[in-house]
Amino acid sequence: MDADLVQMQKKLADYKNALFKEGILDSQYLELHELQDESNPEFVVEVVYLFLADSEKLLDDLSIDLTQQNVDFKKAQAQAQKMKGSSCSIGAPRVRNACKAFQDFCLEENIQFVLVKSKLKALFALEQEVVAAGGSIPKMQPIDLID
Repeated sequence: MDADLVQMQKKLADYKNALFKEGILDSQYLELHELQDESNPEFVVEVVYLFLADSEKLLDDLSIDLTQQNVDFKKAQAQAQKMKGSSCSIGAPRVRNACKAFQDFCLEENIQFVLVKSKLKALFALEQEVVAAGGSIPKMQPIDLID
């Protein structure tokens, strides 16, 4: 075997090992390689590039969604779930973990939004009851406000 080829193979093996140690890849990546055969020698490359293209599109859409005045956190959470699933299938644990953290954030933000929405609806309902009963809504003074 050519010495240059042996050196290239060693470099490849070292790089793959580094990716596993850094948590960029996990055992699912090895399982993906098991699906590759002589009839489709580029299978892994094609699957990973498809993942990368889909992820870029998802991230672009997500970045647009997150700049909106009223962020739909359920939609953002669903997008993160989709990306998390894809990252699991190719063996990319760092992406999976980032997606999980983002999903948790979206869930918390959505819960906070639902809480605020519920409280404000209750406030407005009480105000409407007062007005319907012929009263007026009293103005609050700063001293009435509790920190």
